Amino acid sequence: MDTRRFGNTDINVTPVGLGTWAIGGWMWGGTDEARSIDTIHAAIDKGVGLVDTAPVYGFGRSEEIVGKALAGGRRDKVALATKVAMNWSSDHSKVWREATSARIEREVEDSLRRLQTDRIDIYQIHWPDPQTPMEETARAMENLLKAGKIRAIGASNFSPEQMDEFRKSVPLHSLQPPYNLFEREIEQEILPYCRANNVATITYGGLCRGLLSGKMLKDSQFEGDDLRNNDPKFQQDRFGQYLDAVNELDTFARERYQKDVLALALRWLIDQPGVTTALWGARRPDQLDPIGNIEGWSLDADAMQTIDNILNRCIKDPVGPEFMAPPAREQAA
Repeated sequence: MDTRRFGNTDINVTPVGLGTWAIGGWMWGGTDEARSIDTIHAAIDKGVGLVDTAPVYGFGRSEEIVGKALAGGRRDKVALATKVAMNWSSDHSKVWREATSARIEREVEDSLRRLQTDRIDIYQIHWPDPQTPMEETARAMENLLKAGKIRAIGASNFSPEQMDEFRKSVPLHSLQPPYNLFEREIEQEILPYCRANNVATITYGGLCRGLLSGKMLKDSQFEGDDLRNNDPKFQQDRFGQYLDAVNELDTFARERYQKDVLALALRWLIDQPGVTTALWGARRPDQLDPIGNIEGWSLDADAMQTIDNILNRCIKDPVGPEFMAPPAREQAA
């Protein structure tokens, strides 16, 4: 797979990265460690050069699995990205944002241990913390950069105003926002800001929690703590509108490119100006089999317009990813 320069750093990444939220199990109905490790190995074997995780994905479980998968010679084959500044109750019933310097200093050591590594390539503030001064958060991240524990400072789910505030104190190398064919709010301000300021992007939710996989049916059911039970996109009648769009997109992809909707959705993402890497979440090795279908072609302006026309015709009641935002500390309390 081709590589891209990660903003103004010396890190190189591939256009598609592996997202490991689901591998952590929490909000995804559990996890299978052996299968998850096989999935990470399969991604690397297929040329994926970035693995993204976070402590809150399974309350350390995802990081532990990633660490085991990268041990034994695979660590240097990928840029390793994780996050910081989320906290949780001992029974895991509550999570909240906490970007204090003390939290960051403690979390980085926990992440390094779980990941079995001596440095994190891209370290990201998971969500902005309105109760902690931005300068305190920024300086704590800068200290880790100077100490060599991280190679790049990133943020996730920040607005342009929050990125401006952060950059008053220290450099910001990257942003991780939600972005896919169905959730395009970042096109208005965030992507233009990142392009203008040479801030790399790692977009998440590329298949919109599986909606764009082409495998969902109108009677699909989600078990246990699966977050899709609380996602407005998966509730009728809205769910039917999105599935109608998926069906039309799949037909278009097959007729124009001899590809399926999954390949179309990811190709669309990595063809967007300002997108450095698009995360692809997978839980089984076979879910990565279509990765070869993304390379060797691109979408022209006419195809982009056709896609927009399909979305506008099918989806009468669109909704974004706002439901995923965790509370601030006082709200959690």
